[in-house]
Amino acid sequence: MERSNAIVKNQDLDLRALKSSLYLQRNKLSMPRKSSLQFVVSERKILLRIFDVVWVLFTLYVVGILFRLEYFSISERFWHWSVVLAAYLSLFSSIFELYDLQKASQHYTVLKNVVLTTSVTVLFFLLTPVLTPVLPDNRLQIIYFYVAIIAALLIWRYAYIGLISSPRFYRRVLIVGAPMEVEMIAEQLQQVDPNYSIIGYIDPLSRTSKNISLKAFSVGELSKTIKSEGVDELLISGMDASANNPQLYREIMSLVNAGFMVQDYNHVYEEKTFRIPVQHIEKNFYKFFPFSRSNDNKFYLFFHRMTDILISLLGLLVGLCLVPFIYFGNLLGNKGKLFYTQERVGRHGKTFQMLKFRTMKLDAEENGAQWAQKNDVRVTHFGKFLRRSRLDEFPQFWNILKGEMSLIGPRPERPVFVKELSELIPFYDTRHFVKPGLTGWAQVMGEYGNSHSDSLEKLQYDLYYIKHRNIFLDITILTKTLSTIIFFRGQ
Repeated sequence: MERSNAIVKNQDLDLRALKSSLYLQRNKLSMPRKSSLQFVVSERKILLRIFDVVWVLFTLYVVGILFRLEYFSISERFWHWSVVLAAYLSLFSSIFELYDLQKASQHYTVLKNVVLTTSVTVLFFLLTPVLTPVLPDNRLQIIYFYVAIIAALLIWRYAYIGLISSPRFYRRVLIVGAPMEVEMIAEQLQQVDPNYSIIGYIDPLSRTSKNISLKAFSVGELSKTIKSEGVDELLISGMDASANNPQLYREIMSLVNAGFMVQDYNHVYEEKTFRIPVQHIEKNFYKFFPFSRSNDNKFYLFFHRMTDILISLLGLLVGLCLVPFIYFGNLLGNKGKLFYTQERVGRHGKTFQMLKFRTMKLDAEENGAQWAQKNDVRVTHFGKFLRRSRLDEFPQFWNILKGEMSLIGPRPERPVFVKELSELIPFYDTRHFVKPGLTGWAQVMGEYGNSHSDSLEKLQYDLYYIKHRNIFLDITILTKTLSTIIFFRGQ
């Protein structure tokens, strides 16, 4: 009996040691990784940002020499022009989604977004002569300037697509986990990062399944499989289940100690999808989900509230200017009341009346509360325009000014749906830890939700925001919200 307890204790110590090692690797304290050509998602985004600016400035320097471009010059005297151009380029590249890795790998989307980015960047550069050069007498100089930026970005971006799509940049990954989980894991990760190539899996309990398309490898030949298949990373799903195979754990520990990349699936999922995999960690949710320090940071909360007040005042001013036009459109295509109030759940579960411009028919819910659907037949023609342009949200600046909502946060749901979803989805009430928002991480990252599965995906994004919220993430959300408005993606 004592020997049995000792074995269990040793296995528990090994498990803790492995988790500790994975934590150290994530925080860059582990032994050096094997050198390779692969880039993780964050590295590829940094690569794009740096080379966009470098390549554009280099091209303008060459064009300046060949065509005597007098409007823009890179010199010690006018160095600030390059800084302003780089700032505009980086900002508008973010707004027009040039750093969205899925879109950055599509030729037509890159062409469209490069043209939009360059056009707006050059326009702002021309319209700020205090920070930028005075307009030239020879207007042909502006065309040279514009074409040079477009050509530089397109050549570099198409070269990026060709290079990054090469198999030499693929990251070959082997999963350790249960057969029923690995198929879903592989699909989710490869969907968000096509270069993350899942070559197969090892089941710690040696189970087999005919429904799995991934190749199964022997549990006793981990090191051999890594060498023969050229594996770059080992991904572990369900560490506690793997503890039943001490030999496998010893091999994994050896790999960790040798500096081989071994990662926990939950961490990789969060890092790549920007979501919290709540359905996989529900038993140990609060262990894996430390709340953001910003939730108790007095400076951040003060800055957040001041920003809410200033932007809500500006939004209400703009909204007042829009009321006559919306009122006229409402008379023609959406007859009835202009405003609409609806009970929503706010911070700490307290309800409030959310204000909107009405977009649905007057008898839209005569049979009770219903989920909003994509292309909902209850929405009027003018209401569709208001929704897609996000103009229907302007009255909510009043809720923000009153402190019932914030500019950024999880979207508030109706009490009847909150009760229903709380019973079905683990830890759904956690999203009420912060104020609901006019826009949020789930709104700019996910699709329009009209089902329980969509609500689960939105919850994953909302929890990611609550866990990581900070000024920089807020700025990212605002930038992506502008993209949503510009590309008319509202629902």
